[in-house]
Amino acid sequence: MNQGTPPDTNAMDYRSAGVDIDAAEDSKWRLKQHVESTLTAGARGVFGGFGGMFRVPSGYDKPVLVSSADGVGTKIKVAIEADRHDTIGHCLVNHCTNDILVQGATPLFFLDYVAFAKLIPSVVEQVVAGVAAGCRENGAALVGGETAEMPGVYTEPDYDLAGFIVGVVDEDRILGSERVRAGQVLVGLEGSGLHTNGYSLARRIVNERLKLTAHDPFPDANGASVADVLLKVHRSYLPTMRPILEHVCAMAHITGGGLPGNLNRALPAHLDAVVDTNTWTIPSEFRVLEAAGHVARDEMFRAFNMGVGMVVIVEANNVGKVAEQAAAQGIGAWVMGEVVAGTGVVQLTGSGR
Repeated sequence: MNQGTPPDTNAMDYRSAGVDIDAAEDSKWRLKQHVESTLTAGARGVFGGFGGMFRVPSGYDKPVLVSSADGVGTKIKVAIEADRHDTIGHCLVNHCTNDILVQGATPLFFLDYVAFAKLIPSVVEQVVAGVAAGCRENGAALVGGETAEMPGVYTEPDYDLAGFIVGVVDEDRILGSERVRAGQVLVGLEGSGLHTNGYSLARRIVNERLKLTAHDPFPDANGASVADVLLKVHRSYLPTMRPILEHVCAMAHITGGGLPGNLNRALPAHLDAVVDTNTWTIPSEFRVLEAAGHVARDEMFRAFNMGVGMVVIVEANNVGKVAEQAAAQGIGAWVMGEVVAGTGVVQLTGSGR
């Protein structure tokens, strides 16, 4: 009887090189329901296409597309350590949404990219479910993405996440520094924790100084764990600001660089923003990190948002509109300073509270 060709014990395949095509296919079809839950009237095509499609929206006199790309930084390490992967995708979408919102744009569609050392379908599903939740919150269609398995580039259990957003604004309604004038008012909008910045420093303080794991209680947090505190979803300010964008001159999304490194991006070269840090109470998680890490207050304001997720620049007679909209969303809002003559920098006054 013909026994056939004996197996080649030296034969290699993609799985032996660390890439599991079957796991990739499993992951892909796990994502279908999450992706389809985000589709809006502008989306075209079907799940699994090579490229995402979206109709150019009508209703704009001079539509301008606004795009942005970002990641969630080392916040992803907290998600991995806690084995909690369903919030960072939401953080990513909200972060990108805020980035284009400061120019007056509202989202149209979103794409994500997730790269793993070893692809685990259940983890992929959690991550993309979070992305889908963020897309639904902000009215963006998740029209495509990429999931990659790259052993040798990443080490188990690490993975990385990035996102790409495209929104639209009428050219005559673009917000920015050209609309800013001396005498205008700075309104702070309350953040929801660290958002997606400062995590390399925060994690080092938590791990090395506080000696805490992701599952331990975070100090002064009413029993909430480190993961609960550090994985709070990065707040989207679109629901608050969208109804009143016509009354806004400029905005600054407070991300890496804090108030000094982001509010200055909304200023022309001949004006300064004077921020009174005594006008709000710095949230306890920042105070805990500051004390445990012996971090200088100036450095805290450069590394973290310190409780301010967005700064809105308006004429004084429009402050009430911002406060009313923020209150309707359960977000604190307060006058934190003003625009004055200067050289395009942010002046922090007061000692903080």
